[in-house]
Amino acid sequence: MRTERLTSEVVLAAPRDEVFAFFSDAANLEALTPDLLEFRILTREPIEMRRGARIDYRLRVRGVPLRWRSEITHWLPPWRFVDRQTLGPYRLWIHEHEFEERDGATVCRDRVTWSAPGGPLVARRLVAPDLERIFAYRRGELARRFGEISRGAPGESLP
Repeated sequence: MRTERLTSEVVLAAPRDEVFAFFSDAANLEALTPDLLEFRILTREPIEMRRGARIDYRLRVRGVPLRWRSEITHWLPPWRFVDRQTLGPYRLWIHEHEFEERDGATVCRDRVTWSAPGGPLVARRLVAPDLERIFAYRRGELARRFGEISRGAPGESLP
């Protein structure tokens, strides 16, 4: 199975504990997802974020309704957590969230390793551009909420 990787970073003008606390509330994921996806959490809230937590979602991708379930596989507050799709549209989806404290600011980094059905052409022409738009939206929303020092596009590393 061929895998792809997306990396997205934004440096936020807020302390790491504050940024991590925002991510620790699963309900905030809806605020970081474009309305176009009609993303909704189905799991009853509040959700205790911890290793082994499972969260069910409903969304639309290119108009197609989908169900998605993720499991938190690593939970290391306030530095990092990882979720993995256990049910959903991807053959593989592992999303690493990292929070690095830097001079009172927080580098918020997403790394996604993914594989979509349909092969490299579908991945390159359809899925990758969609993911880039979704993560650009996410960076913008985080910057709006916390203030932004600098931003990196998917695949781009910041100094």
